[in-house]
Amino acid sequence: MPGPGPHLMYAMGSGLALTSVTNGRFSPHHTLTYAVNAFFGPDIGSFSEWLAATLGFGRTFASDLADVIHHPFYYVLILGLPLCFLYSWVSRVLLKKGVLDSVSGVPLTKKQCLLLVSAGSLTHFFLDHLFEENGHSTMYSWILSTGWWESRAPINPDAVVVVGFLCICLIGGFIYINRVKSLKSTRKQSYQSMKLMLIIASLYCLWCASQVYWANPRRPAVGEEADLGVLVFLATYFFLPHCLCIMSMYPKDLEIEQLPP
Repeated sequence: MPGPGPHLMYAMGSGLALTSVTNGRFSPHHTLTYAVNAFFGPDIGSFSEWLAATLGFGRTFASDLADVIHHPFYYVLILGLPLCFLYSWVSRVLLKKGVLDSVSGVPLTKKQCLLLVSAGSLTHFFLDHLFEENGHSTMYSWILSTGWWESRAPINPDAVVVVGFLCICLIGGFIYINRVKSLKSTRKQSYQSMKLMLIIASLYCLWCASQVYWANPRRPAVGEEADLGVLVFLATYFFLPHCLCIMSMYPKDLEIEQLPP
């Protein structure tokens, strides 16, 4: 299982990249909150378990807490609300005391903190699912189970047609949306491109699921590839947390307000 270093550096690196490309709309306050939750967040239960054992308080309750908290969604459902109040208050104190800079001049709101807590939790498990339990974690095993490993996968003509058609639609649609001399704004083009990708990804997953779970006997959806598991994993633990980070950014037209002395 990855230790504190990889969790912290991966999240902080992502935050710094967002800060760079957004000219500070994803501020150091965002990066710190996101990184702390990706690094320490879901592991707070495990830390409590270790602390209870070290201090001689017993491990029963702490162990149960660790099992419940160490979950990508239960962590947010159980601790999300109190943590968003805490981090919003900490952001205000750090800004008021001049400890941590913010281009906007305003602290994080509770909504922004809740988004960052959620993003941090999912980012934590992005690494955990890939690099824990000697490669035999439940999630990683499920990802591989959507592939075909019984023998050399047969090449089904219908799979070639469906997958090829979807990929052509994705590339062709992207080129059409972003064509030269288009009257659409860049923002609208990006939105339509994202909408197109989500539609194609949904259809792609639907095809894979139909071959893996509904076809009798089961058939390889895309040769030996575990595309269904890979797409679901990346959507949940890579793209979603970054989308949550983007949603937490300060708006472009934010009016700078002064904190009370």
